[in-house]
Amino acid sequence: MQAQLDLKFMQQALEQAKLAALAGEVPVGAVLVRDGEVLSQAFNKPISNHDPSAHAEMLALRAAAHQDGNYRLPGTTLYVTLEPCVMCAGALMHSRVERVVYGAPDPKTGSAGSALDVFSVKQINHQTRIEGGLMSEECGQVLKDFFKERR
Repeated sequence: MQAQLDLKFMQQALEQAKLAALAGEVPVGAVLVRDGEVLSQAFNKPISNHDPSAHAEMLALRAAAHQDGNYRLPGTTLYVTLEPCVMCAGALMHSRVERVVYGAPDPKTGSAGSALDVFSVKQINHQTRIEGGLMSEECGQVLKDFFKERR
């Protein structure tokens, strides 16, 4: 059952990534879920928002926190098409996201084991579970296609 839900929500995150590509943004999408219900979804907007922190994960966290009236989001799972960077990893841990499921690894800036492994630091008081590689090929292909068109 959980595997089916994971696929469903990662597909929704992938749709968000495709919207980012159409907007000329690096195609990363995120969906934040609690108890099987979508709290928020977003795609990268640092270019259009003139905001270096406007990553898909950050925008999804902000929207859900605003909706909940609380900066902490316990019991949530974030589905994101690309392994989170250090900035997003910090925000995910501070907001008490329980679980992060990501698609494609990011060997240059990924902080869930590729370039760094921020989530494994035991001194941090909140431990977020990480699961990577779900729909990795599909998520990676959207990024490859985007950058191929740019060259």
